[in-house]
Amino acid sequence: MSRQPGRKQENHKISRELFVLTYGALVAQLCKDYEKDEDVNICLDRMGYNIGIRLIDDFLARSAVKKCRSYSETADMIAQVAFKMYLGVTASVRCSSAAGNEFSLILDKNPLMDFVEELPAERASLCYCNLLCGVIRGALEMVHLAAEVTFLQDRLKGDAVTEIGIMFLRKAEDRKHKRN
Repeated sequence: MSRQPGRKQENHKISRELFVLTYGALVAQLCKDYEKDEDVNICLDRMGYNIGIRLIDDFLARSAVKKCRSYSETADMIAQVAFKMYLGVTASVRCSSAAGNEFSLILDKNPLMDFVEELPAERASLCYCNLLCGVIRGALEMVHLAAEVTFLQDRLKGDAVTEIGIMFLRKAEDRKHKRN
């Protein structure tokens, strides 16, 4: 049998939709299991972190990227390559600090929210896509880049865009290694 052109793309879209629906069911179940939104947020972050520490190997193998020389290159790599590879979207990057260690990833479209219209009023402090923060933090940690990753804006909370903040916790010169 021969493959039909475009079939792989169709399967990719179906699996992404399945992932998004499954993710929604996961968040719904966590909301039933935990009374406090903060507990759900922590759980999603922890799950994302565990995914991120495993996903980085796949990313490095499939993307064949070179070593990033700066935090801005790293943020660009996440926004342009990783988001495209795993979510099918790209993000824009904005540097948020003069020191060059804080960045915002701005998503005009967040595929994890494709089937979500709004959060229930009683879940106003829920960070529905907190899994993404954990994934980014876990992946960065595996390449020895400690970072704090948080949602700054969320469309589900009425903001115009989805914005994820990344603050690298060490100065760039701390990353240089001396050779003997």
